[in-house]
Amino acid sequence: MTLVFATNNSNKIKEIQALLPSHIKLLSLKDIGCFEELPETQNSIEGNARQKANYIKSHYDYDCFADDTGLEVEALDGAPGVHSARYAGEHCDDHDNVNKLLMDLQDCNHRNAQFKTVIALHVNNDLLLFTGICRGQITRNKRGENGFGYDPIFIPNGFKETFAEMNLKVKNRISHRGKAMHELIAYLNTTNTTP
Repeated sequence: MTLVFATNNSNKIKEIQALLPSHIKLLSLKDIGCFEELPETQNSIEGNARQKANYIKSHYDYDCFADDTGLEVEALDGAPGVHSARYAGEHCDDHDNVNKLLMDLQDCNHRNAQFKTVIALHVNNDLLLFTGICRGQITRNKRGENGFGYDPIFIPNGFKETFAEMNLKVKNRISHRGKAMHELIAYLNTTNTTP
């Protein structure tokens, strides 16, 4: 089975490849010659995942899956949410986003948050959604060197380490993306889809 993972994020590809069974061959956007920016103009995480998967299917005719992830902070009414990747502005990076979030929460003791990933799978002309949620707390300072995005400031419930302090195997088992991927893989393992 060959599937395109609709991302240019090498960190995501590394995480997902570690989870996939050996009979699934994973291709990146680069592998299929897709170098344009995928559209993400929807107002929900689900909408963005669906939009990206539909784009690859309609423009490149590959069975594929696309994900979108947001960090939803209770004290910020669910922000940054669908705008997580551009929270500090259009041309800002992970460090800018993390710094803005810490600044926005500096006087706040209520630090509950959740990561939410939605994966849209386009296979055999069907579109299916798989959702993973990981609840936790936002730290007051960055901790750890692993991971990416908001990982250095997010401690999942039941743990003392941030995602950026965990090894990849532990993170994949409990993370939002890991949970959504496990649902996706379980589906692929129990169907006769042969893309």
